[in-house]
Amino acid sequence: MIAGVSSRELPTGTVTFLFTDVEGSTRLLRKHGADYVDLLAEYRRALRDAFARHAGVEVDTQGDAFFIAFPRAADAVAAATEACHALEAGQVRVRMGIHTGEPIVTDEGYVGIDVHRAARIAASAHGGQIVLSETTRRLLEDDVAVRELGEHRLKDLVGAERLFQLGEGAFPPLRTLDATNLPVVSIPLVGREHELGELVAMLSNGTRLLTLTGTGGTGKTRLALQVAAELVGTLHDGVFWVPLVGLTDPALVDSEVAQAIGAPDDLTGFLRGRELLLLLDNFEHLLDAAPSVSAVLGACPRVRVLVTSRAPLHVSGEQEYRLEPLPTDDASTLFVQRARGVGRVLEPDTTIEAICARLDGLPLAIELAAARTKLLAPERLLERLDTSLPILTGGARDAHARQRTLRATIEWSYDLLDPAAQELFARLSVFSGTFPLEAAEQVCDAELDCLATLVDYSLVKPIGDDRFLMLETIGEYARERLGGAEEAVGLRARHSGYFAALAEEAYEHRFADEAEWSARLELDHDDLRAALDWLQADDVDRALELAGALGWFWLAHGHLVEGRGRLVDALTASTASGRSRARALTSSGALVARCGSADGGRAQLDDAIGLWRELGDRDELASALDTLGWLLVYDAGDDHASLSTFEQCLELRRALEDRDGEIRALVGVAQVLVALGETDRAEPMSHELLEMADGDRRTEHFAYHFLADCALIRGKTQEAERRYRQSLEAAVPLGDLIETSFEVQGVAMAAAGNGDPERALRLAGSVEALWQSLGTWISVAFWDRLLERYLGPAREQLGADADAAWAEGRALAFDDAVALALETA
Repeated sequence: MIAGVSSRELPTGTVTFLFTDVEGSTRLLRKHGADYVDLLAEYRRALRDAFARHAGVEVDTQGDAFFIAFPRAADAVAAATEACHALEAGQVRVRMGIHTGEPIVTDEGYVGIDVHRAARIAASAHGGQIVLSETTRRLLEDDVAVRELGEHRLKDLVGAERLFQLGEGAFPPLRTLDATNLPVVSIPLVGREHELGELVAMLSNGTRLLTLTGTGGTGKTRLALQVAAELVGTLHDGVFWVPLVGLTDPALVDSEVAQAIGAPDDLTGFLRGRELLLLLDNFEHLLDAAPSVSAVLGACPRVRVLVTSRAPLHVSGEQEYRLEPLPTDDASTLFVQRARGVGRVLEPDTTIEAICARLDGLPLAIELAAARTKLLAPERLLERLDTSLPILTGGARDAHARQRTLRATIEWSYDLLDPAAQELFARLSVFSGTFPLEAAEQVCDAELDCLATLVDYSLVKPIGDDRFLMLETIGEYARERLGGAEEAVGLRARHSGYFAALAEEAYEHRFADEAEWSARLELDHDDLRAALDWLQADDVDRALELAGALGWFWLAHGHLVEGRGRLVDALTASTASGRSRARALTSSGALVARCGSADGGRAQLDDAIGLWRELGDRDELASALDTLGWLLVYDAGDDHASLSTFEQCLELRRALEDRDGEIRALVGVAQVLVALGETDRAEPMSHELLEMADGDRRTEHFAYHFLADCALIRGKTQEAERRYRQSLEAAVPLGDLIETSFEVQGVAMAAAGNGDPERALRLAGSVEALWQSLGTWISVAFWDRLLERYLGPAREQLGADADAAWAEGRALAFDDAVALALETA
């Protein structure tokens, strides 16, 4: 959608679409060179004038093509006629296509079958020709001069369309499908524009063997058919579809191809010298025939082959293209369209997005689920998708048996595996999210060859950095294939042991390598949750140990409510004392306070400090004092008690000769000095911290922040903004949402002081929304005073527009708010 046109301004209900495109634009550019710019400008002016006079709304423009919407078919036809007449004397010839339908209107514009159909009709026309769909023709008065062009198959592959030409001009035959046996499909392609463009380009520019791979149900066949349709007319001898799903003997592939294209017994001899595309559809169970495909390509240099398969052919010259599930927007559109097909009129919303996410964006799963909306509202359907395989049945009767249910689709791939790969497939279901190769080897005894087989058959997906993913829908089936209860329990024990060890290692490195280890725990968070759930049911003392090891991570990465809940559960269930309880109480105290109960958190930390003293662990005692110091200044508002606590921590770190710990304690002292307004002491200490940081991002972040605070307190807002941005740049890699949000607030205040109240309120609004989503609200007395000092006048300056700016900020994704804060004037 072009800038300036919102979805609210688009015609709704029954809408007529007009698509235009310049014929021979490349030839015109070569002929006229720099003058083509003027030609194009004149063409655009003429068309826009005509469209505007007949109530046309410009939805989009790309290059020399227009997409216009009209509330009435007669207006679209009148505008097209006027535009065509305006261009008659010029050198630019434009083809136009018009179609009427009832599209879906979203925030991004129009979506639906009718948009694609109108574009296809325009693509079939010639320069100077206006082509109408039968739907549009029916809405016109009888005296409108049209000529029937007969039924034509357009490149969307949906059934033939009766087309009409506006006026009596003579033109060549429409550019529709020919020289092909491509099947008629009942549904248009949804999304996949990027993939379609890439695949067509590859086959048009030298790739001769292209294998489209992906998980069962990702829509490989539908996309491949569309790729083939796009190539119709570009290859002298045509495009041919060879369905292989019903074939069981690899030795019969050649004869199946020959039958599809009408070749005699000598397939290679028939193909030699011909220019055509073969689409070999569903090849994964016939991989032994791959050498024969390679042989045909070697003997027939003008033949190209597009293969759909769950596994690559592994022959020379093959280019593999792995098809991923649909992104959220396209998945929701597909769901809505299929639901409408069974009589349920829906619009994309968060419930439908949640359904599509639960189904991993797999088109087959989405289509099967949408069919259930005939009986179930989306909300009820979502409730039933905790186990998706039983409900995702009832596919089309004319589909192959393995495409009628999601279970059958996955089972088809499973049955193609050898026993060792089948066993590993089942074992990998123990993982809850992405998992590293090391974990697969240690927990599941994975061997590389077996894992590679699962990747080849698209049952496991490599995602980089030696990590893998099994989609939830596939994992559900894999868990069914797991052996008896004893094997499952054994795997769970190994799984929890591996991730408990990982959490302990991260805990030991939480200060020295915070960014690296917190990022690793975030990657494995789903499996850490699963391990904790299992231990909470099976071994509550080990659950307490794991929860205590993860507390720092939950606090740093903003998992406040979850972390508080898990630690409370673990502390309640376990009667263990000693180190595990002291550590859990330390983390729980910080999280309880951050979630709103400063007194409750302080009590837990007092208990933790007492336990550490009893245990004689001075290192952990210092860490607990440090945690209490931050609670006192941030959550309890007791600055003097906080300063005393940080000074105790500092003394202990010096006694331990722990320089890194000493720096952390000094950070706390500097924070309290800022809170007390003692900038003359805080500022030189902050410079000292910068020198001591030695590349430690958290220390740098705090030092820059305190320098910014000092500048802001003194009214030096330009220096403050620069320092807050430096602090923000240091904070982002840590993944600490709370600290990052303080920097965004700091930039907001400085921006207000620098005369940019709108930016200031947008940034401040984004922080409010983030804290609300995290289940926290932080009120620090000196910070609140600064916020009122700078944001209060910003609100007054904007007046009635202040609330709108704040609301815009609340609607910003927090990553976008960070980017806005980092922008320089």
